[in-house]
Amino acid sequence: MAFERITEKSSLYNNLEQQSTEQLLTWINREDHKVPAAIEPIIPIIAELVDKIAERMKMGGRLFYIGAGTSGRLGVVDASECPPTFGVPHGWVIGLIAGGDRAMRKAVEFAEDDTEQAWKDMTEHAIGTNDTVIGIAASGTTPYVIGGLNEARKNGLLTACITCNPDAPVTTAAEIPLVAVTGPEFVTGSTRMKAGTAQKLILNMISTGVMIRLGRVLGNRMVDMHLSNNKLVDRGTRMIMDSTELPYEEANALLVQHGSVRKAIEAHEGK
Repeated sequence: MAFERITEKSSLYNNLEQQSTEQLLTWINREDHKVPAAIEPIIPIIAELVDKIAERMKMGGRLFYIGAGTSGRLGVVDASECPPTFGVPHGWVIGLIAGGDRAMRKAVEFAEDDTEQAWKDMTEHAIGTNDTVIGIAASGTTPYVIGGLNEARKNGLLTACITCNPDAPVTTAAEIPLVAVTGPEFVTGSTRMKAGTAQKLILNMISTGVMIRLGRVLGNRMVDMHLSNNKLVDRGTRMIMDSTELPYEEANALLVQHGSVRKAIEAHEGK
């Protein structure tokens, strides 16, 4: 079957500028409801990927995201949220975007068209065969992503991709393709909308699933989170209260003393 960019097909809605604001938002919301349904069929494949990543990370591997534009930004955001949420080192999950960090805020022209740059970006991090690379490309045609996946696969890394177009070129570059078919965008071709939402949800599933498999969640709590502000200190204190039945002041003192929810609970249980 010939490759067709479903994400570029014409919107199901027209004359948008003539609609009321409430009507526009109702239609957007209607389209957004389709995203979880597009992801559900590929959950078994996501699960396979999560387990493989976790096993590699137990052996010292890391997780890389590569992407351009919105896709790249989503990868960088997911990677940057892992250390504060799960207490892991910053080098465990690494997000790379075509054009470098400046592309997070402003588009860098033609950066995504370089087929060699992603691998160059990865090799700056002393890439190893236990590492995993996930290419993120809504269209499935981004040269930066495809080139990076091809080189990673040649060098023995586990490779996967997240795209919203079946049979896209990126799906043949990756060992494990994750294809969530979200359909045409509300604004034709604007893949920061449904496609971007699908990518964000899948990234949430991958990173959270991996961290749970690595023991970074206890029960349902982020017991290794960084206590970087008063809100998180309060949250950590209440986690300790729930686990130990200590009053707030004692739980807070225990948290301050040991520096993490996990260590505080373990210290209390060791009494």
